[in-house]
Amino acid sequence: MRWLFELLSSSIGKKLLMALTGLFLFSFLVVHLYGNLFLFVSEEAFNEHAHSFASNVIIRTIEALLFLAIVAHAFTGLYLARQNRLARPVRYRRHRAAGTRTLASRSMLITGSVVFIFLVIHLRGFFYETRFGSVYGGESLYVLVTETFAIPGYAALYVVAMILLAVHLAHGVQSAFRSLGIESARYTPAIRAVGLFLAVALPAAFASMPIYFVLQSGGVI
Repeated sequence: MRWLFELLSSSIGKKLLMALTGLFLFSFLVVHLYGNLFLFVSEEAFNEHAHSFASNVIIRTIEALLFLAIVAHAFTGLYLARQNRLARPVRYRRHRAAGTRTLASRSMLITGSVVFIFLVIHLRGFFYETRFGSVYGGESLYVLVTETFAIPGYAALYVVAMILLAVHLAHGVQSAFRSLGIESARYTPAIRAVGLFLAVALPAAFASMPIYFVLQSGGVI
């Protein structure tokens, strides 16, 4: 295991860790979105799907890996950002969009930090309730989720977080494949196009949920 420790201690190893954990979290978003779409089907369908996930041993194991991936991705990102800052103590007077220097790439630390804070708040509430709270006391998880989404302030925070997530993913997906060495003149344009589409489509789909339930309740964001 010494080789693994040495690899993760290097700059290349940390970039690989960022890429792998980032893609793992991205895959979680796809699965999580699939589950949340049951909100538009019916209360029974959503509760049944949520219960099947909560009682699945494999899913519970993946939840633990998810937590580790979030922590590893966040702290590795902070470390790499600090190393980049130390390597370039004098900041550019002017940012240019040439090459890979885009608004999304320059704001990765900010967007990632805000999304991380939101994720902690979001998952803490729902995870606590589904494991130890009123859901096991008889309250419907569907009711908990939809009533929370119907709160205008929470819905607005959720939408803002999804916008920042879209910006983060717009660069993150491409960067992950580049760090893994999956880049060529033939495949890179397709990877960028699909990555950009998913970076916009996934957060937009998530954001549609609180917007829908706020409007359904007669409120406004």
